[in-house]
Amino acid sequence: MSWNPSQAHDAPGLGRVETLIIPRARDIGGFEVKRALPAPSRQMVGPFIFFDQVGPAEFLTGGGIDIRPHPHIGLATVTYLYKGAFEHRDSTGAHQIVHPGAVNWMIAGSGVTHSERTSLEMRARPGSLFGIQTWVALPEAEEDRAASFEHHGKEALPFLEDEGKEVRLILGHAWGARAPVRTFSETFYADVALAPGARLPLPDEHEDRGVYVVEGAVTVAGDTFEAGRMMVFRPGDRISLSAGPQGARLMALGGATLNGPRYISWNFVASSREKIEAAKEAWDKGDWDHGRFRLPPGDGAEFIPLPDALRPKPAP
Repeated sequence: MSWNPSQAHDAPGLGRVETLIIPRARDIGGFEVKRALPAPSRQMVGPFIFFDQVGPAEFLTGGGIDIRPHPHIGLATVTYLYKGAFEHRDSTGAHQIVHPGAVNWMIAGSGVTHSERTSLEMRARPGSLFGIQTWVALPEAEEDRAASFEHHGKEALPFLEDEGKEVRLILGHAWGARAPVRTFSETFYADVALAPGARLPLPDEHEDRGVYVVEGAVTVAGDTFEAGRMMVFRPGDRISLSAGPQGARLMALGGATLNGPRYISWNFVASSREKIEAAKEAWDKGDWDHGRFRLPPGDGAEFIPLPDALRPKPAP
């Protein structure tokens, strides 16, 4: 059921939540995030296999984040900010400052390395950071493609609004709109702001659908869900969300399930354990000039080493 500003669909929620996920706190090098995916009860929602809420955090002058260069395979990263900014560099040569409402889409394919930092210019004054970072697992046929990078500014993303609803479509297609980012499987991902009491139908053309409540609260089929909750819904159910008395900010996500299981270890995602082991070995070898991985131009003085726990145990 498509929705657009001239065709609102405000039917009450008829479906139920299949899985409720409460994010776990994780430290990513002196900076805490809330991780909703992967969860013990649910590894993926459509092709989305990783979902972190970053912040909200406030920095004093001179403060910020410093995520050193690290590798990925078999996925695409999606970075979307509500507040603040940070500097992205990767081994494709991309160098981009990410601002609220824009999207960074980095396709790791067979291997990419990137860093995320608060720039020197941003550190010259107090700052803030609040956003979502997620990984989309690639279809098996695309896992070994060359790494690439796309950036689309806020003005390039479809924006729908009507009767207390504001939707910015970040990836894929939904509600009669399509985002410009190139994807490799059926996907939708959207930033949604709802006024108090406003209703939003979820698109029902996608197999898997989930919602993460960033701020405020929503009601689904009589049940209320506060900020910091991810709900995954049953395929085929008609779902409509109602915002609470303070309104709500949501991330809606989903798409088609992949054609087989995915393995995830550290920063690697793949359809086979063998591909992950080969990536670990290549990163641990550290042959930046001739090996599988390169360090980002302009940020090659340091990197995150392979954790000791992931190295093969020596034979007794």
